Amino acid sequence: MRYRLTFVAGLALGYVLGTRAGRERYEQLMKSARQVAQNPAVRNTAESAAQQGKHFAGKAYHVVSDKVGDRMPESVAQRVRTLRERGVNGTGGDDWGTSNT
Repeated sequence: MRYRLTFVAGLALGYVLGTRAGRERYEQLMKSARQVAQNPAVRNTAESAAQQGKHFAGKAYHVVSDKVGDRMPESVAQRVRTLRERGVNGTGGDDWGTSNT
């Protein structure tokens, strides 16, 4: 509950500050965000973090599947198979609209 209250308070504070700053400040922030996102060092760091996440997720999958075994519902097992095949085929996208770039 504490985290929800903190989130809501931060959201409210951001809204108030954002409305007071106006469109000009918003455009400045967006320009800065784009510059940071296009920085090669940031992109490389994000890519390596994504690769590490995939690596650890793969390890976790094997550990969990060994412990769960055949007790996993078929719908969940089918979803996991679909996601794994998508990763193997290298399509790059996922349900959240992200890619491997």
